[in-house]
Amino acid sequence: MKWRFPWFFGHGTAGQRWLESELVVLDLELTGLNPARHEIVSAAWVIIKRGKIVLSESRYMLNADVQSLAQSPVYHGIDEEQLKRGASLEEVMNTLAGVLKGKVLVCHNTQLDWSFIQTHARKFGLEIRPDYMLDTLKIEKSRLLRQRQEVGQDQLRLPACRRRYGLPDYQNHNALSDSLATAELLLAQVNHLDAEKHIKLSALM
Repeated sequence: MKWRFPWFFGHGTAGQRWLESELVVLDLELTGLNPARHEIVSAAWVIIKRGKIVLSESRYMLNADVQSLAQSPVYHGIDEEQLKRGASLEEVMNTLAGVLKGKVLVCHNTQLDWSFIQTHARKFGLEIRPDYMLDTLKIEKSRLLRQRQEVGQDQLRLPACRRRYGLPDYQNHNALSDSLATAELLLAQVNHLDAEKHIKLSALM
């Protein structure tokens, strides 16, 4: 199956300033890269309102329905005992559907995370529709290309992107720390593009 990845759904106004939107910065930890065969291990998100990260509204959820962790404990540090304290995948998807409704979804590699969200939401008859989607990887790639730089895949990984803005390294492969790291990267990118923060959503898509 070929996936289409619309970056907006037409509910809001892409011409509005990004500051006027509520952003949900999401990270998923996965057992692999194929949404048809692999699973969501954990999901976490932080909220950005009026250009500020609201940590009190952050959330971290483990998927108790994971069938095979494979190499996930090595990469994510999550084992079966931890998963037993998690929520069902249906609860995770229902929570995401509520959180993303009317919001802007932000990921680092949105295409990958969105494919998993769509695949697993459909198992429960859910339609998850944020107003828009932003991708910090895509924003950074566009910036580097405008500067006529050669862009290798390693240059677009989250830690590498953060270092170019002087942001510190975080623990990798943890959904909550990665969502916070992505939120901080987005704020740095927006500040680089427009220090006065008048930039519109459409300029980030």
